[in-house]
Amino acid sequence: MNTTFSCVGCGKCCNDHHVPLTLSEARMWAADGGQVIVLVEAFLGNGLGLPALQREHAERRSALVRSGDCAAHVAITFAAYNVGPCRNLDEDNLCRIYQRRPLVCRIYPMEINPHIPLNPAIKECPPESWEKGPELIVGGHLVDRELEQLINQSRQADRDDVLMKDAICALLGIRTTALKGDGFTAYLPDMVEFAAIIDDLAGQTLPDWGSEWQFHVSGEDTAKQVQAAGAQVVMDTPGNYSFISLRAA
Repeated sequence: MNTTFSCVGCGKCCNDHHVPLTLSEARMWAADGGQVIVLVEAFLGNGLGLPALQREHAERRSALVRSGDCAAHVAITFAAYNVGPCRNLDEDNLCRIYQRRPLVCRIYPMEINPHIPLNPAIKECPPESWEKGPELIVGGHLVDRELEQLINQSRQADRDDVLMKDAICALLGIRTTALKGDGFTAYLPDMVEFAAIIDDLAGQTLPDWGSEWQFHVSGEDTAKQVQAAGAQVVMDTPGNYSFISLRAA
């Protein structure tokens, strides 16, 4: 089945969505006075927390770290924190920074993750968005070459930023992750400190400090599995972060 799409300017995708940002976009967002949320998930070296078919993609966008006695792969997402309308949305549902809007905004409604197919039924766009417009998918393949290039650019930035994100998190005191599939840990760092750390690290060769993380998990059964692999687990009430459980979703 072929898929067409044409934005009708309803603004629904600009409300209550934490938009993933590249490192440079996150720095720009902070400079503009916005808040960045840091979302962290990880899977263990033995594959716990990750479907086998997704491993290559997940490893390429993750930092290889330690947790207790085992290896883990930590994926760190910097996202624009939007509760309600995006701060750049005007009274006419138009984007004030349209010419320099984030990559993910340019790519919408397509997905960044290659393992998630486009599903119009779960998008917030009204039905008329899918009734006419340029063809996006024909015979199961994306046909918009410019859009394909933007998707590849976003994925590559995700990979290129991995070690810098880990270093930034270390300097912010962010060292607790959730298990992929179990949830996310979510942090709202001070933006002045966040921006200063990015600027200080820019152009530097990052030290090999043997990055160490611990896991916050949703329940005792998951904790036992993570601990059996040798990883460090915490189930206490979060301190400087929130735990977003996917089990209750």
